[in-house]
Amino acid sequence: MNKVFKLISAISLALLFVVNVKADEGMWLPLLLKKLNEGDMQKAGLKLSADDIYNINKSSIKDAIVQLGGFCTAEVISGEGLLLTNHHCAYDAIQSHSSVKNDYLTDGFWAMTREQELPNQGLTASFLVRMEDVTARVLAVVTDEMNEQERTSKIKKVIAEIKAEATKDTHYNADVKSMLDGNEYYLFVYETYRDVRLVGAPPSSIGKFGGDTDNWMWPRHTGDFALLRIYTGPDGKPADYSKDNVPLKPRHFLPVSLKGVQQKDFAMIMGYPGSTDRYLTSFGVKQAIEKDQPARVKIREERLRLMKEDMDKSDEVRIKYSSKYAQVSNYWKYFMGQTAGLKRLKVYDKKKQLEADFMAWAAKDEVRQKKYGSVISDFEKVYENTGKYILSQVYLQEAAFGSEIILFALRNMQLNMALAGGDKEAIAKAVESMKAMAEDHFKDYNTPTDQKITAALLKMYYEDVPADQHPEIFNTIKTKYKGDFNKYVAEMFAKSVFATKERYMKFLENPSTKVLAKDPAFICMQSIITNAQMNISPKAGATKDLDAKASRLFIAGLREMQPEKKFYPDANFTMRLTYGNVLDYYPRDAVYYNYYTTLEGIMEKEDPKNEEFIVPAKLKDLYNKKDYGMYADKDGKLRVCFITNNDITGGNSGSPVIDGDGNLIGCAFDGNWEAMSGDIAFEPELQRTIVVDSRYILFIIDKFAGAGHLLKEMKIVQ
Repeated sequence: MNKVFKLISAISLALLFVVNVKADEGMWLPLLLKKLNEGDMQKAGLKLSADDIYNINKSSIKDAIVQLGGFCTAEVISGEGLLLTNHHCAYDAIQSHSSVKNDYLTDGFWAMTREQELPNQGLTASFLVRMEDVTARVLAVVTDEMNEQERTSKIKKVIAEIKAEATKDTHYNADVKSMLDGNEYYLFVYETYRDVRLVGAPPSSIGKFGGDTDNWMWPRHTGDFALLRIYTGPDGKPADYSKDNVPLKPRHFLPVSLKGVQQKDFAMIMGYPGSTDRYLTSFGVKQAIEKDQPARVKIREERLRLMKEDMDKSDEVRIKYSSKYAQVSNYWKYFMGQTAGLKRLKVYDKKKQLEADFMAWAAKDEVRQKKYGSVISDFEKVYENTGKYILSQVYLQEAAFGSEIILFALRNMQLNMALAGGDKEAIAKAVESMKAMAEDHFKDYNTPTDQKITAALLKMYYEDVPADQHPEIFNTIKTKYKGDFNKYVAEMFAKSVFATKERYMKFLENPSTKVLAKDPAFICMQSIITNAQMNISPKAGATKDLDAKASRLFIAGLREMQPEKKFYPDANFTMRLTYGNVLDYYPRDAVYYNYYTTLEGIMEKEDPKNEEFIVPAKLKDLYNKKDYGMYADKDGKLRVCFITNNDITGGNSGSPVIDGDGNLIGCAFDGNWEAMSGDIAFEPELQRTIVVDSRYILFIIDKFAGAGHLLKEMKIVQ
């Protein structure tokens, strides 16, 4: 991920040199901004100091950034705990409150009073209290002579001690994360709030405008935002939901800018990027392109097709499966784009060259050769082994657990263990836990849909995975059912207690291991899990220690080989900052994309016959009247989205895009198709972050939704 790629168009490359704006690769730890990035950021247009961004002794921007539910980012935009995030990040919350009668997905939702704000069980918002470099303490307990298992055991023990010390006598939670494949370790201390309520969301015709067609694409015209609010106990501390709770008084919130953005403007993003693999070797790239990603695309494509069939026939099923469909679809398209990008940009060849340079560097010094000389050949051994089992692992994740009934059966393993143990207290606790889980599971479950999907995915698993890696249940299907997966699954659903809520709740009234032992879905799940644990995992994991050591030494060696380079760790759901500029781009020869879109583009895309491109009547009315108010740009147009060259990934969804003065200028929600390989290989000339303009957000809240009362609690700046 350390290479600078050429643009396809020589003209576009020349223009970029004229603009003199260079994307900054890197997802930087806030603790290290003063040391590594402050000067470069200020040259790029930042008017603040690193202390204004990250400080544990006074209010700073990091105090306005929230890790939302462990899967997205949100930001505080008022002194009353109001949060801004993406519509797709709040989608599950919106869907959970929706019904055929109150279809908030289609119609949108706006709380006009605090009493109307909707609680969301299980949704959390975590603020970073502080982070600390604990590398020296962690690595002090290991030696080069230790094997990987000994090393891991020692490190786990000291990490547990560090976390316990950091949270002692507090209500905080903590985590210690490995960085740069075990070369560094950092402590993160969080304050987590448990009462997060839905405040507002535009209809899906705005929040998801463009649907799957426009997903991961530019130009984009999607108002992908939603509003939530954090509530605390009366004492200001985290608390479970209660009518007595009060809105959070945050340490910091972001002013919202009406100024708008121009080409080359400075932009930084703070958030919680989920996962990147920038140090992946050529062997990993090859495996991803040839085996892993094509299999995931194939399986997800079938799941989507079958879900869509039933969603199109019933509004009830559409609402139940809308969130599931969106989740499956998002990364279905992502995997396709990433594979295409890796091939187009010849990432495999670039990785091979880096590895050749690494081996040549190591060979020039006897000490280096002893330490690093076998690293690349060790990687080759690792991937030669894992390549034999990668399809089994993918089909376990995507096909076996793409079946809701099999996944739900798996979630009953703890209950089964409690029943086998005979401890009445443990059984009662497990039953109560499963009752709560069942309510959530069956609320959005359609038995006929899952039956079709289960039959199709198990058949794909059988056909595409080598026979010697099959679970035993496949032999039963082959002999007893003559390989007819539809017949087998039909019988499973006819008899399993997991197939309907009524059967399952009746089972929980008098649960027993005998019932589970005879249940066809439980039997299928156990066969698949046993095969994975006893047959696949030990073989695939035979080289995991070799992989861990090679990965750690590879990055250590690269840092020695390139001492002038600033290295950053892969994303791992810890707070990061990335900075760059608002910038247009040339995706390919003779094609140019401007850096912003307008409401005119929404009207150009309108298609009343296509659910992805329906435009709400009120939005059309505002467009026809050009009733944009103070949200229009200097030319009287209403801008919808813009792009920057910031370095982000999944988990950054909902992250604030902040100008050089510390004001919110937009909400990040997507990346562009041409740079889909970015999680593995950053593409400075093509990489773009897609952002909802803060003015469009305010316009929708105020002019479209009539929820201007929410603007009154914000600090809106010019």
